Amino acid sequence: MKAKETSLLQFMQGPKQFRIPIFQRTYSWEVKHCRQLWQDLLTALEEDRPAHFIGSIVYIEEGLYHVSSIPCLLVIDGQQRLTTTSLLLIALASHLDPTGQQREGIAAEIRDYYLCNPHGQGDLKYKLLLTQADRETLIRLVDRKDPKEDASRRLLNNYRFFEDQIARSGREPDELYRALARLFVVDVALDRQHDNPQLIFESMNSTGLDLSQADLIRNYVLMGQEPEMQEELYREHWFPMEQLFGQEDYGKHFDRFMRDFLTVKTGRIPNIRDVYVGFKEYAPTTALGSIETILADVHRFARYFVNMAFEKEADPDLRSRFAQINALRVDVAYPFLLKLYADHADGTLDKPTWLEILDLVESYVFRRMICRVPTNALSKIFASLAGEVDPNAFHESVLAGLLLRKHNQRFPRDDEFRTMLTTEDIYNIRANHYLLSRLENFERKEPVPTQEYTIEHVLPQTEALSAEWRTMLGPDWVQTQKTLLHTLGNLTLTGYNSEYSDRPFTEKQNMKGGFCESPLKLNVDLRTATTWDAAAIQARAARLADIAEKVWPCPSLPVETLATYKARQEGGSEYTLEDHPSLSGPTGELFDTLRAYVLQLGPSVNEEVGGLYITYSLTNAFLCVVPWQGGLTLYLDTPLGALRDPRKVAVDMSGTAHWGSGDTRIYVHDAQELEYALDLVEQAYDYQFQPEPSVAKQ
Repeated sequence: MKAKETSLLQFMQGPKQFRIPIFQRTYSWEVKHCRQLWQDLLTALEEDRPAHFIGSIVYIEEGLYHVSSIPCLLVIDGQQRLTTTSLLLIALASHLDPTGQQREGIAAEIRDYYLCNPHGQGDLKYKLLLTQADRETLIRLVDRKDPKEDASRRLLNNYRFFEDQIARSGREPDELYRALARLFVVDVALDRQHDNPQLIFESMNSTGLDLSQADLIRNYVLMGQEPEMQEELYREHWFPMEQLFGQEDYGKHFDRFMRDFLTVKTGRIPNIRDVYVGFKEYAPTTALGSIETILADVHRFARYFVNMAFEKEADPDLRSRFAQINALRVDVAYPFLLKLYADHADGTLDKPTWLEILDLVESYVFRRMICRVPTNALSKIFASLAGEVDPNAFHESVLAGLLLRKHNQRFPRDDEFRTMLTTEDIYNIRANHYLLSRLENFERKEPVPTQEYTIEHVLPQTEALSAEWRTMLGPDWVQTQKTLLHTLGNLTLTGYNSEYSDRPFTEKQNMKGGFCESPLKLNVDLRTATTWDAAAIQARAARLADIAEKVWPCPSLPVETLATYKARQEGGSEYTLEDHPSLSGPTGELFDTLRAYVLQLGPSVNEEVGGLYITYSLTNAFLCVVPWQGGLTLYLDTPLGALRDPRKVAVDMSGTAHWGSGDTRIYVHDAQELEYALDLVEQAYDYQFQPEPSVAKQ
């Protein structure tokens, strides 16, 4: 590696071409980053500094990649600065020479020294060659041609920013040009024989914008390949994926997609900041084999993800289901849905069953939302549910997996759902508009465009109710308004919210656009009601709840069918708990408490009774219990450093022979110690859904 400080313009001068390798991300700087560069330029000008350092440019000579009289330099780090400086130079040259016809002067110098290679042919004419997504836009700017409709938004926005700044700055163009000469960089040339570009790429972040996980994964997949294979993988898989997401959504959502992809493939939920590390761990171990096959698989799942997340599915029935699930904002269900989407695409899961499962997911999530069940367990629920799917009975196995869940993982039944739906505050839940829209459009062949409507309180929210409203509500009007105001029976959708205001009920009915003229099914009661009091509100809530139970059903399974699935979850063994004589007296009581707690952590928890210890597992064992006369020994399959253990009761047993699996040991002698240990056991359970700490630190 050779490094030296040099003027940015001097670095760009002379016959050479800077190529952005296909494993690099597309141009990513926004106007805020350009504003910083512009400020650096003004600072260099105003303070009359001989040099102003703006970062480094790391590159390697293309060498074996290209044979030409014009040296080609592959840029490993510094694309953003080179591209942004080029945009500034283009804007300055355009300001000086709007027609592009001058053959002398600063504009011609900028074009011939820093934007073009005067004797270059074809692509070699251009000093900077970006990746496929941005290449044509920059070339058209250099050539003074109008951009195409699909031009890079970032390049155009930043170019126009510099145009505007130059015009408004009040500075002479030659001043700005001289100031550019004061911007310095560190010129870092790598030696192909001794330097590892991939390691350097991983360790560096571009000034102003960190490398994303997608950037690092693309680098990992492409950089180590031969040039022809790089081009093929990028052309056949990576670039089409960028186009699937779109320029903006690729940057925002690709990392999230990769987290979900790895969850599907590994059964673990990596932190979104560590998906690159997770992918590096996954790629060498998968049975898919070659990087080409792996990338093709990523591409395939990316299509499924985009079809669901951005509702681009061609089938209208599936697309509507994805839209309904997306309205609930349950991203955590995506790993589970991606797995089933793959089964559907492969022909294993037929469309009617796929639709039934999507309806089931929607019902499960929405009922939990209405019943105020905490959402923090959903990611683990759906991650484990994916492993419970029986390809020979898709719908039945998914339904059984949900129905067997208990406590904060439960599928709320009709009585709980109906009670909460009719009596609790519905207006202040996140899915209030979704709820009313789904009720309105249930069994409609011509759906109402409810997105244009707002939520109306029939009984107004104002504390200063009119005399008409007080009379209609009766002597308990204060209590009626307090308890029923935000409930389902008092809410509807309308396009006349501001016109309704706090008018009396009969005026809301009979005014132009009032309830009597409303075509909405939600307003059937409001058209015919003669009064709007507590009884009317509660009656309407009951009618809407009848519909809600059909929109978001909780199907059932025969008791014997559920028992079969429960037996599968619990597993079997040649040993039973009766083979452990120490599980009697105080030790038995401790174990019974521990066992009940562990089994309720999730329906996928597997219990296996061995001759020496009892194991509890998901995909892998997370707890081994060794009973003895004086208490219990617990072994957790969680590194000591990953546990929150303020009392320091856990001991690292790695490297020491012991019964069971798991290298973290805890002794439990009494109920007080067990109460503390249960939290550590749940941490070990949660750890099954997290990446290994040792991996995350690599």
